[in-house]
Amino acid sequence: MLEHKTALVTGSTSGIGLGIAKALARQGANIVLNGFGDVDGARAEISALGADVFYHGADMSRPAEIEDMMRAAAERFGRVDILVNNAGIQHVAAIEDFPPERWDAIIAINLSSAFHTTRLALPAMKAANWGRIINIASVHGLVASAQKSAYVAAKHGIVGLTKVVALETATTGVTCNAICPGWVLTPLVQKQVDAKAAALGVSNEEATRLLLGEKEPSMQFTTPEELGELAVFFCSPAANNVRGAAWNMDGGWVAQ
Repeated sequence: MLEHKTALVTGSTSGIGLGIAKALARQGANIVLNGFGDVDGARAEISALGADVFYHGADMSRPAEIEDMMRAAAERFGRVDILVNNAGIQHVAAIEDFPPERWDAIIAINLSSAFHTTRLALPAMKAANWGRIINIASVHGLVASAQKSAYVAAKHGIVGLTKVVALETATTGVTCNAICPGWVLTPLVQKQVDAKAAALGVSNEEATRLLLGEKEPSMQFTTPEELGELAVFFCSPAANNVRGAAWNMDGGWVAQ
């Protein structure tokens, strides 16, 4: 379905980003990887799917490095057809205790980076009259949780940015949508489960049940594979008129 298309996925060397990159690779897309995880492992997994893979190590908090990444991707593949803004970091603290430098870093990586990649990708997408911008927001782009002020602010911002881009491209072949996952079982979340188990002296299974029980009625994690398939749908002709959506895949979290 996506042969001769190029997908750039930020933060794609592990977790959600890698899952989405693999799903797009299975559909025939070239893949531009980015991130600070296991680069060689991610490259090998994507290559095994038959995709042409290019890696760029841009720090998503630095606009000049983002510009270099977008330029390098265009030089390698012609243009970025599918942009997946996934890179993100987290810090948990009460507002009065929140380190200002952590706030700045989260806003830069989780929100501002998506503005920079989008502004650089749009001209070529509009010229081709085809493009897909998929922003990985979060259930925290729709509702809040205590102790996560910067993350929630950034993710709400991503949902707002998604709507503006969708409106500005509404009469073109370019679409922009956001995916809002609840708990996703990534290495990062597994660490939270392990920490909860250790802190409470309970089994990993009980810690998982406690974590999900706080917020997610389905009592099951969303998987990177499921998120990848939703991204594939957004890239399909069936989603040509899905524009500005904030699509929650959250096990009923925001239905409460």
